[in-house]
Amino acid sequence: MSSPAGHGPPPRAAVPGIIDTHTHFWDSGAFDRDGGLPGSTTYRLAPNVIADLLFAARASRADRDVIVTPRHVVRPYLPPDHRADAEGLLDAVGATVDGVVHVASSWTGHSPLHAATESAWIDSLNELPGTPIAGLVGFADPRDEVFAALLDAHIAAVVHGRFSGIRIVAGRHPDPEVRDWCDEDSLYQSPAFLRGFRHLAERGLIFEACVYADQTPDVVALAREFPEVTIVVDHLACPVGIFGPVGRHTGRSAAARASIRARWRDQVAALADCPNVVMKISGLGFALLGYGDQADGNIADQSVLTDMVGPLIARCVEVFGPDRIVFGSNFPIDKANASMVMLVGSVLDVTGSLGADLVRNILRDNAIRVYGINT
Repeated sequence: MSSPAGHGPPPRAAVPGIIDTHTHFWDSGAFDRDGGLPGSTTYRLAPNVIADLLFAARASRADRDVIVTPRHVVRPYLPPDHRADAEGLLDAVGATVDGVVHVASSWTGHSPLHAATESAWIDSLNELPGTPIAGLVGFADPRDEVFAALLDAHIAAVVHGRFSGIRIVAGRHPDPEVRDWCDEDSLYQSPAFLRGFRHLAERGLIFEACVYADQTPDVVALAREFPEVTIVVDHLACPVGIFGPVGRHTGRSAAARASIRARWRDQVAALADCPNVVMKISGLGFALLGYGDQADGNIADQSVLTDMVGPLIARCVEVFGPDRIVFGSNFPIDKANASMVMLVGSVLDVTGSLGADLVRNILRDNAIRVYGINT
């Protein structure tokens, strides 16, 4: 594992085991996903090189900017695959992943309670060898009439791990070629959403907010309205285009990227002002940040990744402090751009000199507390 020039040998994690709070497990043979790509069967069956060529020719710009290559999203990803991806962590940083939180993978179905089927299936994967699934974050829409019943169905479906809460992806962007993930602007502030959200609060569950950075005022408003609910913000609040061009016109110039960075610094500070908000250091290799479109990866090594994301991680540590940050790999999505060793290593490059307690909090202890994980 590399280390940034002049920083000496790579730091060690000094934790008994890492909790990866953002992993997506799926198997298209077991269920259908509405998050799947058009033509996914073709991509799955074709050799990687052919699949990448077809994807580049057929996929929309919005899909290409999110996924980079279909090879990691159209094939099954299960606990043994995660364990294989985590190989090398012990030698590289002194710890490996001993628990993950699965985050909802967009099941389709006809029953109003179909999303709970995902939780039951995911929980059953603990019978396989591989990284244990310690927590689950499912899908349930607070606007739906069956929202409360679906939450209870999720809770009842999980036997081996813990059902921790739900995630609603509400990302919408003014750039017409950046993917929109929901059907309503300011979803988190819609009257129907807020009416249903109280059922989540009553059950002591967490909420994972997944938005683009310029939408963070909606998260702040939600956090203030429900101060008793822990809200975890995914992917550093996803500052689209902060490193390079994305979509039709986002991040196209150095000046535009500097503006994105300046706004993001203020946005995460506003989030941190809400004591019930937790920042997830995940999506470090997420293509929407603007890394590039090469199917075999766009980040040369860990030192390059650290140079790019280091200031973002440092800002989160500065404003959120040691107790409101967790780590997530976003695998297999981020696998297109970075290995697990690179992701954990970059976190350590930034935080390793700040003390073992901070490192342990970010990589393990905060996750156990936030997600209610049994150890």
